[in-house]
Order: sequence, then structure tokens, then C-alpha cells
Amino acid sequence: MRRVRRQHGPAIANREPTPCTLGVTRENRGPPYPWLDDDGSVSYDRSAVRRCGRVCWVWRTARGVRARQRALHITLTAVVCGAIALAGASPRRPAPHLTPAAYVGFSGTGVAAYGDAPSLGGFAGITLAAPAVAMASTPSGNGYWVAGADGGVFAFGDAAFQGSMGGTSLFAPVVGMAATPDGKGYWLVAADGGVFAFGDAAFHGSAANQNIGTSVTGIAPTSNGYWLVAATAGVLTFGDAVSYGPSPNVPPFPPTAAIAATPDGKGYWLLQPDSIPTSFRVPDPPANFPGGRSAVGIAASQIGPDPDTGQGAYCNPYGPCEQWCALFATWVWNQVGVAIPRYAFVGDVYNWAGARGLVLSPGSTPAPGDGVLYGTGPQSASTSPHMAVVAEVWPDGAITTVDGDSGPEPDGQDAVTFNGPFLPADSSSYNDMPIYAFVRP
Repeated sequence: MRRVRRQHGPAIANREPTPCTLGVTRENRGPPYPWLDDDGSVSYDRSAVRRCGRVCWVWRTARGVRARQRALHITLTAVVCGAIALAGASPRRPAPHLTPAAYVGFSGTGVAAYGDAPSLGGFAGITLAAPAVAMASTPSGNGYWVAGADGGVFAFGDAAFQGSMGGTSLFAPVVGMAATPDGKGYWLVAADGGVFAFGDAAFHGSAANQNIGTSVTGIAPTSNGYWLVAATAGVLTFGDAVSYGPSPNVPPFPPTAAIAATPDGKGYWLLQPDSIPTSFRVPDPPANFPGGRSAVGIAASQIGPDPDTGQGAYCNPYGPCEQWCALFATWVWNQVGVAIPRYAFVGDVYNWAGARGLVLSPGSTPAPGDGVLYGTGPQSASTSPHMAVVAEVWPDGAITTVDGDSGPEPDGQDAVTFNGPFLPADSSSYNDMPIYAFVRP
């Protein structure tokens, strides 16, 4: 069953969800949470908010809002954005105390230095309101900024805090960050293509009003502009940025996780993790059923585009031409001797396992080769929209998975992809779908 997958945030193009597109991704995390400024309050950069006020009407409403929500959303956005644009800043208000129970308990320093990179600080003893998702360094190499998914920005070393979107109601979470060449400003980009400029960073436009059919995953700077990269590898140019390809919405669509610019700003690299032959060895806990580890290797060997797409909608190598995440998982298990029928409906996998005492609760610790079932229960395609094969289980409980019938290809050209790591308890925010069971065949 098809879903838009992890790296890459909610889809930009308007489309109603089907049973396999109910899950968007980790980036659709729901309402943002306040972020602390240096003085313990939540505030905004005035010049940036003025710039955002001029464009937020377009990028907040032009994409991603279903028809039945559009009228209310437009009205509320007009009022809020108009007020921000006129005032130039929001009222300052006390920030809530961040305790270890706040939202997600991310712990540790968070920033590790190697080679001649100085260690300038991190997040030891701090529980963030939203995960740190991006960073950028100053030209001197003696400072850096770290951005959170909610738009909060933390400055270390000689990096100057120029403002953030912390405390602002973002329509999509932040996924990338880039600094200006002189280090006196920075941009944040959200999964829906919205761009936020701070300090001396100039706003050159965004992808929020461009129909690229998927989400944005990164940003890279030029001397007076920037590139945005889409989850399907398309690169969009703004300011003086030059396009070197690939073009959005032009096949093939290799899932793309990040973009990095050359030092002279005249080229870039794209990271396409699903185009790399993948194995899962670290960590390496034992599988809890015979063939579990072999099942992971077989699943990983399939990562890549669906070779049968040209034969028709949802055609795939694992069964009939229909939504095929369960077909893929049961095919994998068949290859290691598990006598399960080749089911297309995830709920049937649950019922098969339940009749044999093979269902684990969502709070259980899975093992490599197990199945992970998303949704709220096995009753229907809408309550049981997707499943995957567990590839890794990390010491903190985080898992990675191999998913059949997964995106983010915009034209129904779905693939077998790699997802994670994420904590199963956080699946609702990471995948936009909770986990309702694991299956150990």
C-alpha cells in the first residue's frame, strides 16, 4: 500500500488521501511547540517577520489544504499574517518551562566535533520541544546554528542569533538550513517549500506555490540565492542560483534526502540513499524467528524503483496490480519459508498472525524481520493502511524498516524504500500513522 515516505514531509500538491497515502511522513508533526530565545522568551526577528508577512498568505494557503478546510484556513491565515505583517513582530510572551516530559525526550549533547572542528556546545541536559533537524556553520568555522523542526534556532560559538520561527504556527516543519556567505544571516526551509530569511539573508522566493508533487528536503546557498531540492530529486533555483538539473516532475524520481553546494556555489551534490545498495548490520540483534535476518537481507535487496510500473497502475513484482505494501512483506517472508498467503490487505496479515498467536502489541520490542503494521486496527483499508519489514532495532528502541509501495514518486511510480530510524511510540509524528501491532511470523 502506497504512502509518501519519511524523508520528506507532507506532499505539496493537493490530493485526497487513499488508503496508502494516508501517511505522509515524519515531517507532518502536528502543532509546533514554543522555543526559547536567549533571554528565556519567545520572539521573532522583526525584519524577517515583515518579509514573511508579505509571502505567508501564499505559502500557507496555496498548497496542502484540503478543499473542506480551505475557507477557514484562508480566513484565519489572512487575519494572523496580516497582523504580523503590520506589526512587524509578535507580542513577546513568557516561554513555558521545558521539562524532561516535554513532547519528545531527546537527550545528549547533539553536536559532535571531528577533525579540526571545535566543540562549541550542544544540548546536554536540555529537552527540546521538537527534534533538531539541520545545522549550518559560520565562515570562520568557529560557530554554528542548529535548527529544530518547529523553526527554533540555537546559536553556538561566533554564530549570531538572527531570529527564528520558534513559537510560530508553521504549516509544515522545518527540514533544512543554510547560512549566507558572510555568516550574518541564514535561511530555513520547511517541508512544504516555505522559505524563511533572517539577518542579511535575502528572500528570493519559495516552492510553496509550485506544484512539484512532493515535499522539499533541503536548501543550499549561492552567493546571492539558493537551491531547494525536492524529495524526488528535482532542484529549484532562486536568486542567482543556476539549474544544473534534474528538473522537478521529470522521471526518474530517486528519493533524495539532502543537497550540498560546492564552495564556489557553482554546483551541488544530491544525496539519494535509496540508490545505494544497502545492508543492515549495525546494530545486529538476533532475529526472533528462523530466517528473520535473511528476510532483512532479501527486503534490502529490493530497495529501488518498482520495475513493473510501466505495466499499469500499482503493477509490481510481488503480486497483482494493486496496492502492494503487504504483498511485498508477505513475499519477503515467503522467501525464507514462512507459509503465509500473499495478502494485499494489511488487515489480513494481522488476522493471519492473530490466529497463530504471532501478534505483538505496539509497545513490544520488535526484532529484525518482523512486520510493523500502521494505523489503528485491522478493520479496513482506512484503519490499516500500510505495513513494512523491520530492518534494525537500535539500543534506544528506534527501528528502521524496508517499505514496499512507498513514495515519494509523484506519478504513482512507487518503490521499495528505506525508512527511519524512529521510535515506534513516535510513529504518529514521524510517519503520520501510529503503529497498531507488530507481527513475528
